[in-house]
Amino acid sequence: MLKNNLIRYTFVILLMSLIQINLSAQDDLLDILDEEVEEEVDYTAYTFKTTRIINGHSIEQMKKRQLDFRINHRFGEVNKGAYELWGLDNALINLCFEYGATDWLMVGVRRGTYQKTYDGSLKFRILRQSKGLKVMPVSVSYYTNMSINSLKVTDPNIEDIFVNRLAFAHQLLVARKFSEKISLQLSPSFVHRNLVNADEENDVYAIGFGGRYKFARRVAFTFEYFYASHTADSEEFFNPLSVGFDIETGGHIFQLFLTNSQPMVEKGFIAETKGSWADGGIYFGFNMSRVFAIRKRSEKH
Repeated sequence: MLKNNLIRYTFVILLMSLIQINLSAQDDLLDILDEEVEEEVDYTAYTFKTTRIINGHSIEQMKKRQLDFRINHRFGEVNKGAYELWGLDNALINLCFEYGATDWLMVGVRRGTYQKTYDGSLKFRILRQSKGLKVMPVSVSYYTNMSINSLKVTDPNIEDIFVNRLAFAHQLLVARKFSEKISLQLSPSFVHRNLVNADEENDVYAIGFGGRYKFARRVAFTFEYFYASHTADSEEFFNPLSVGFDIETGGHIFQLFLTNSQPMVEKGFIAETKGSWADGGIYFGFNMSRVFAIRKRSEKH
């Protein structure tokens, strides 16, 4: 009888020891899994809601095989008064197609009524804001654009050759999403125009500053300002300043704003803004964006 009790006690002690070891092993495994989860890279999403802050490009770009069809619209100057319906009788329009060739490269083509301009662009993602295993405080992209002025040449003193119609823009986009509500971006920019008036500069340097404050679920306040190198001593050109709102409506994003720049291509709004807020040279405008997913034939159902 004593022998049987001893065997029972020994078995119970061994069983409890195994249970304790098993529980400890499970705790250790959970700790390891927690560490692995904590070490994953957590990339920041939606620093801005669309590829534009207002006029200028934001850090955002289309994902692979996504197409953004965009209509940009600028009415006339508000200070034209009631006869011109405060600018609503006049307008410029810009049609845009921007496609995600890869998750890090976006290509775009556009046609605008300002100087009957055709332009093409590339946007490269360089860095993405992230936390966790890889900490990166900002997102960085490079944007480049080439535009073609297709207006008829009526001045007999201007040689009508193709190269004179070209202009180029380069921008480094550096942005940070500070919270779900606040995002800011810096945009050092360079614009080169092959042909300008005798009193103008071919090269224009600028620094852009823009941001977004989301104060409701689907509505955000936006602003954008570019300080350009050629405006300090100029009475003809001004720095573009824009303020407005982003409104999400299902598959569309509407941007409604006031701006002193009517052109919608970089060489226009950075280097050729002629409106002045002080004189009422302000334009009401909107951007409307619709994104489509372009699937391969094998992915269709």
